[in-house]
Amino acid sequence: MAPATTHNALTRGGIIGGYIRVMDKLSRLSAYLACAMFITGVLVICQMVFIRYLLGMSTSWQTEFTIFSVTAAMLMGSPYVLMTGGHVAITIVPDALGGITRTIMRLIASLFGLGFCAALAYASWVYVFEALHGEWTTGSVWNPPLWPALLPMAVGATLLSLQYVAEILRGEN
Repeated sequence: MAPATTHNALTRGGIIGGYIRVMDKLSRLSAYLACAMFITGVLVICQMVFIRYLLGMSTSWQTEFTIFSVTAAMLMGSPYVLMTGGHVAITIVPDALGGITRTIMRLIASLFGLGFCAALAYASWVYVFEALHGEWTTGSVWNPPLWPALLPMAVGATLLSLQYVAEILRGEN
Protein backbone atom coordinates (compact mmCIF):
# COMPACT_ATOMS: atom_id res chain seq x y z
CA MET A 1 0.00 0.00 0.00
CA ALA A 2 2.00 2.93 -1.25
CA PRO A 3 0.74 6.41 -0.43
CA ALA A 4 -1.22 8.03 -3.23
CA THR A 5 0.22 11.43 -2.40
CA THR A 6 3.73 12.69 -1.87
CA HIS A 7 4.34 14.55 1.34
CA ASN A 8 7.11 17.10 1.81
CA ALA A 9 7.26 16.33 5.53
CA LEU A 10 9.34 13.23 4.87
CA THR A 11 12.32 15.58 4.63
CA ARG A 12 11.23 17.64 7.63
CA GLY A 13 13.39 17.15 10.69
CA GLY A 14 12.87 17.69 14.37
CA ILE A 15 10.02 16.71 16.58
CA ILE A 16 7.30 17.65 14.09
CA GLY A 17 8.88 15.64 11.29
CA GLY A 18 9.39 12.72 13.66
CA TYR A 19 5.76 12.86 14.78
CA ILE A 20 4.54 12.93 11.18
CA ARG A 21 6.74 9.95 10.23
CA VAL A 22 5.58 7.94 13.27
CA MET A 23 1.92 8.68 12.50
CA ASP A 24 2.39 7.75 8.85
CA LYS A 25 3.92 4.42 9.90
CA LEU A 26 1.11 3.79 12.40
CA SER A 27 -1.45 4.63 9.72
CA ARG A 28 0.17 2.15 7.33
CA LEU A 29 0.27 -0.51 10.04
CA SER A 30 -3.37 0.18 10.82
CA ALA A 31 -4.20 -0.23 7.11
CA TYR A 32 -2.51 -3.64 7.02
CA LEU A 33 -4.48 -4.67 10.10
CA ALA A 34 -7.68 -3.39 8.45
CA CYS A 35 -6.88 -5.44 5.36
CA ALA A 36 -6.44 -8.58 7.49
CA MET A 37 -9.75 -7.90 9.26
CA PHE A 38 -11.56 -7.46 5.96
CA ILE A 39 -10.09 -10.64 4.48
CA THR A 40 -11.01 -12.52 7.66
CA GLY A 41 -14.59 -11.29 7.38
CA VAL A 42 -14.80 -12.41 3.76
CA LEU A 43 -13.37 -15.86 4.60
CA VAL A 44 -15.85 -16.29 7.46
CA ILE A 45 -18.74 -15.42 5.12
CA CYS A 46 -17.48 -18.02 2.66
CA GLN A 47 -17.31 -20.55 5.48
CA MET A 48 -20.84 -19.63 6.53
CA VAL A 49 -22.17 -20.12 3.00
CA PHE A 50 -20.45 -23.50 2.81
CA ILE A 51 -21.80 -24.65 6.20
CA ARG A 52 -25.32 -23.33 5.69
CA TYR A 53 -26.06 -24.04 2.03
CA LEU A 54 -23.81 -26.95 1.12
CA LEU A 55 -23.89 -28.88 4.39
CA GLY A 56 -27.36 -27.75 5.44
CA MET A 57 -26.23 -26.90 8.99
CA SER A 58 -27.15 -23.81 10.96
CA THR A 59 -24.70 -21.04 11.77
CA SER A 60 -24.55 -19.02 14.94
CA TRP A 61 -21.55 -16.69 15.03
CA GLN A 62 -20.50 -15.97 11.44
CA THR A 63 -22.82 -13.06 10.60
CA GLU A 64 -22.07 -11.19 13.81
CA PHE A 65 -18.33 -11.83 13.50
CA THR A 66 -18.30 -10.57 9.92
CA ILE A 67 -20.20 -7.40 10.84
CA PHE A 68 -17.67 -6.72 13.59
CA SER A 69 -14.59 -7.49 11.48
CA VAL A 70 -15.64 -5.52 8.41
CA THR A 71 -16.74 -2.55 10.52
CA ALA A 72 -13.43 -2.71 12.40
CA ALA A 73 -11.59 -2.79 9.07
CA MET A 74 -13.35 0.39 7.97
CA LEU A 75 -12.53 2.17 11.21
CA MET A 76 -8.93 0.97 11.41
CA GLY A 77 -8.28 1.87 7.78
CA SER A 78 -9.49 5.45 8.09
CA PRO A 79 -6.15 6.99 9.22
CA TYR A 80 -4.44 5.60 6.11
CA VAL A 81 -7.21 6.95 3.89
CA LEU A 82 -6.74 10.41 5.42
CA MET A 83 -2.97 10.20 5.04
CA THR A 84 -3.17 9.30 1.35
CA GLY A 85 -5.98 11.73 0.53
CA GLY A 86 -8.26 8.86 -0.49
CA HIS A 87 -11.36 10.26 1.19
CA VAL A 88 -14.20 11.84 -0.72
CA ALA A 89 -13.91 15.61 -0.83
CA ILE A 90 -15.72 18.35 -2.69
CA THR A 91 -13.02 20.92 -3.38
CA ILE A 92 -14.52 23.01 -6.15
CA VAL A 93 -14.68 26.22 -4.09
CA PRO A 94 -11.20 25.99 -2.47
CA ASP A 95 -9.64 24.97 -5.79
CA ALA A 96 -11.31 27.86 -7.58
CA LEU A 97 -10.16 30.37 -4.97
CA GLY A 98 -6.61 29.05 -4.65
CA GLY A 99 -3.78 30.64 -2.69
CA ILE A 100 -4.08 31.55 0.98
CA THR A 101 -7.89 31.30 0.90
CA ARG A 102 -7.64 27.66 -0.15
CA THR A 103 -5.11 26.95 2.59
CA ILE A 104 -7.28 28.61 5.24
CA MET A 105 -10.41 26.75 4.10
CA ARG A 106 -8.58 23.40 4.20
CA LEU A 107 -7.14 24.19 7.62
CA ILE A 108 -10.59 25.05 8.98
CA ALA A 109 -12.00 21.82 7.51
CA SER A 110 -9.13 19.85 9.07
CA LEU A 111 -9.74 21.46 12.46
CA PHE A 112 -13.45 20.55 12.27
CA GLY A 113 -12.49 17.01 11.28
CA LEU A 114 -10.02 16.81 14.15
CA GLY A 115 -12.62 18.08 16.62
CA PHE A 116 -15.20 15.55 15.48
CA CYS A 117 -12.74 12.64 15.52
CA ALA A 118 -11.36 13.63 18.94
CA ALA A 119 -14.91 13.72 20.36
CA LEU A 120 -15.65 10.36 18.73
CA ALA A 121 -12.42 8.90 20.15
CA TYR A 122 -13.23 10.11 23.66
CA ALA A 123 -16.80 8.80 23.54
CA SER A 124 -15.60 5.51 22.04
CA TRP A 125 -13.08 4.90 24.84
CA VAL A 126 -15.77 5.63 27.43
CA TYR A 127 -18.06 3.16 25.66
CA VAL A 128 -15.34 0.47 25.52
CA PHE A 129 -14.58 0.82 29.24
CA GLU A 130 -18.29 0.74 30.12
CA ALA A 131 -18.72 -2.44 28.08
CA LEU A 132 -15.62 -3.99 29.63
CA HIS A 133 -16.43 -3.17 33.25
CA GLY A 134 -20.14 -3.85 32.82
CA GLU A 135 -19.35 -7.20 31.20
CA TRP A 136 -21.71 -6.38 28.36
CA THR A 137 -22.39 -9.02 25.74
CA THR A 138 -24.05 -8.79 22.35
CA GLY A 139 -27.20 -10.59 23.44
CA SER A 140 -27.16 -12.83 20.37
CA VAL A 141 -27.09 -16.61 20.17
CA TRP A 142 -23.29 -16.44 20.05
CA ASN A 143 -23.26 -13.80 22.84
CA PRO A 144 -19.58 -12.77 22.92
CA PRO A 145 -18.34 -9.90 25.10
CA LEU A 146 -19.03 -6.57 23.41
CA TRP A 147 -15.85 -4.66 24.27
CA PRO A 148 -13.59 -6.40 21.67
CA ALA A 149 -16.03 -5.38 18.94
CA LEU A 150 -16.01 -1.77 20.19
CA LEU A 151 -12.25 -1.50 20.64
CA PRO A 152 -11.45 -0.90 16.93
CA MET A 153 -13.81 2.08 16.97
CA ALA A 154 -11.86 3.68 19.82
CA VAL A 155 -8.43 2.80 18.39
CA GLY A 156 -9.42 3.84 14.86
CA ALA A 157 -10.90 7.17 15.96
CA THR A 158 -7.84 7.86 18.11
CA LEU A 159 -5.43 7.10 15.27
CA LEU A 160 -7.57 9.17 12.90
CA SER A 161 -7.41 12.12 15.32
CA LEU A 162 -3.65 11.78 15.61
CA GLN A 163 -3.34 11.53 11.82
CA TYR A 164 -5.39 14.74 11.50
CA VAL A 165 -2.81 16.43 13.73
CA ALA A 166 -0.04 15.08 11.49
CA GLU A 167 -1.81 16.39 8.37
CA ILE A 168 -2.26 19.82 9.95
CA LEU A 169 1.42 19.88 10.95
CA ARG A 170 2.39 18.68 7.49
CA GLY A 171 0.92 21.93 6.22
CA GLU A 172 -0.69 20.60 3.05
CA ASN A 173 -4.24 21.34 4.21
